[in-house]
Amino acid sequence: MRAFHIPDSSATGALRQIDRPAPGPGQLCLRIEACGLNFADLLMLKRQYQDTPEPPYTLGMEVAGTVDTLGPGVEGPAPGTRVAVFGGHGGLAEWGCFDAARAVPLPDDMPATDAAAFQIAYGTSHVALDHRARMLPGETLLVLGAAGGVGLTAVEIGKLMGATVIACARGKDKLAVAERAGADHLIDAAHQDIRTEVLALGGADVVYDPVGGEQWQAAFRACNPEARLLPIGFASGEVPQIPANHLLVKNLSVLGLYWGGYLKFRPEVLTDSLRTLLGWYQQGRIKPHVSHILPLERTEEGLTLLRERRATGKVVITP
Repeated sequence: MRAFHIPDSSATGALRQIDRPAPGPGQLCLRIEACGLNFADLLMLKRQYQDTPEPPYTLGMEVAGTVDTLGPGVEGPAPGTRVAVFGGHGGLAEWGCFDAARAVPLPDDMPATDAAAFQIAYGTSHVALDHRARMLPGETLLVLGAAGGVGLTAVEIGKLMGATVIACARGKDKLAVAERAGADHLIDAAHQDIRTEVLALGGADVVYDPVGGEQWQAAFRACNPEARLLPIGFASGEVPQIPANHLLVKNLSVLGLYWGGYLKFRPEVLTDSLRTLLGWYQQGRIKPHVSHILPLERTEEGLTLLRERRATGKVVITP
């Protein structure tokens, strides 16, 4: 089968022919129909991600497809069932074997491209805003990187939770995407001062930040007392240093979130969140924004779109 594979520590990721896998105990084999790309894939290629596997491995964290066969001791989902799986890796291929316990049956009307763009982006934002920040209706949410894969879902979910949403992104086109997702106020990070603009709007009660760097520093200085800040990622390449004395003076809280980490110690947090999100999807209240759908042989092009921040929402690969 074809897969975007890393055979050893000296090799780069590339489309290669490898053996089709067989499911082991506790696993299912999936005929993969779509795989969502994530910024973490770029970090994994540089061996900078916290859960980078040892080679050989196939890139691709979240997939959707149809169950083909079950491994020993696995009772379901039954072959023929359409599911989404967060596997951590293995998704950029025509077939993949994943932990059956992680497979989530999909609604009949949910396309594979939506499902592959769904779990990490929406799950991260929902767990961050609801479970970690305990955001309340009427609070002001500042979303940095608001047109990106996770940022855009934070805008949507923030509005659903009753917040006033300030979306920050670079350029009119990206801000227009955030506005269509429900943002109340827009800040162009390329031309406007984030701190000044946010303070003019009354300050931020919750900050959702997948960017880091200078944008984090500006948002930090625009927080209201008792604000909660959520460092989601560091697309800028700069991990901000947090001055503890400023936290003290304004009674601020910084709440870390690694969505996949809950699988190891509180998987019910993700299960409950996903149940809520799929309900919203079926009600038409959320809709994944996929800016690019590319075939497997154009995986490198998709990764470049993320690397150069030219995508809005998600990039999805279809084997």
